[in-house]
Amino acid sequence: MSKTNPGRFFEDYAVGDVIEHAVPRTVSGGERAVYHALYPARHALYSSDEFARDCGLHEAPMDDLIAFHLVFGKTVPDISLNAVANLGYAEGRFLRPVFLGDTIRSRSEIIGVKENSNGKTGVVYVRTTGSNQMGEDVLTYVRWVMVRKRDAASAAPEPIVPELARVVDPKDLVLPDDLRFDLYDFTQSGEPHRWGDYEIGEKIDHVDRVTVEEVDHMLATRLWQNTAKVHFDVTARDGAPRLIYGGHVISLARTLSFNGLANAQMILGLNAGAHAAPCMAGMTVGAWSEVLDKADLNREGMAAIRLRLVAYADPAVPFDLTGEDGKYAPGVLLDLDYWALMPT
Repeated sequence: MSKTNPGRFFEDYAVGDVIEHAVPRTVSGGERAVYHALYPARHALYSSDEFARDCGLHEAPMDDLIAFHLVFGKTVPDISLNAVANLGYAEGRFLRPVFLGDTIRSRSEIIGVKENSNGKTGVVYVRTTGSNQMGEDVLTYVRWVMVRKRDAASAAPEPIVPELARVVDPKDLVLPDDLRFDLYDFTQSGEPHRWGDYEIGEKIDHVDRVTVEEVDHMLATRLWQNTAKVHFDVTARDGAPRLIYGGHVISLARTLSFNGLANAQMILGLNAGAHAAPCMAGMTVGAWSEVLDKADLNREGMAAIRLRLVAYADPAVPFDLTGEDGKYAPGVLLDLDYWALMPT
């Protein structure tokens, strides 16, 4: 009997299965330091304990996407070890901040399966929830991933594709109880722009660009204990270059968005997301955002802004999203729709 884990294949998933993922992870300042070294991360709420205390928190929380990567990484050995690609996200909500010393664990429920027409792969839909050492949920989201079949001749399961909300209802967005912005320091945050300064339909070129290095994405992917073969093993890609972990692109784009959205301090919800094209080492990545909507949260001094965040590499340019055929333009890597918290 083998003691090693070859990972699940498409045939191994059934709707209704609940998977408790190993291994719990206690968060230290190391995760923040490496995250801020890997990306140009500098949103003030996550960079300064003093800024966070002025906003009612006892210390600076971990960046939202650190929590996302930690929760996501736990799921990989059980969900996407044999994945071809991670396809998309929906119904994501950040439920409470993660702080230094918290221990994070993950669990997933299989909510959909559908074999692809080639008979060699299938799409698995999972709802993943991360919780802390007190059993409090910190994050929940749905993702769908294309997974190899163990045997192309095996029978296809009955397809079940879940109905997912196009947008997280602003009423379902969760803010920390003690968060307040009455002492919010716009000088220290980096920009003067408030929620009211942005208009629906406005597009923002974030200007800065970063060339992705092989060592960066390898370090980042290991940091989150993501073991997906396509990120490390070129033989798993038939000799093609290793894929950059999609979360690496998300974090890079989010941190590039500081230039123009410095006061979009917290990610509250993930409405939708698509990895439009693979990212490889050597690509130079830029980002732009479009304001899709705005919402009052009935909390004094703060409101939500809905943003489309697009990461691109050559030959794409800012605001170039789709071609004449309606498909993503060449060079578009990421199309992410999310809610963020801003001071009013």
